[in-house]
Amino acid sequence: MTAAPRDLRVDWPACRARGLCHEVLPELVDLDEWGYPIVRGPVTEDLLADAREAVQVCPRLALRLVTR
Repeated sequence: MTAAPRDLRVDWPACRARGLCHEVLPELVDLDEWGYPIVRGPVTEDLLADAREAVQVCPRLALRLVTR
């Protein structure tokens, strides 16, 4: 049985462009020219553990992992 599809969501007002999400999950998160995250697609099962870590290390709690 496969897990339900998941996405990373950014709370833009809370985000302060620290870039930790990109450091933990560069396979899925790019940074724009100001350092804000750009999520490139859904979280695959092989990236789920790293996505959870990215959510946990966000100092502003601006990143969430949601089920579609």
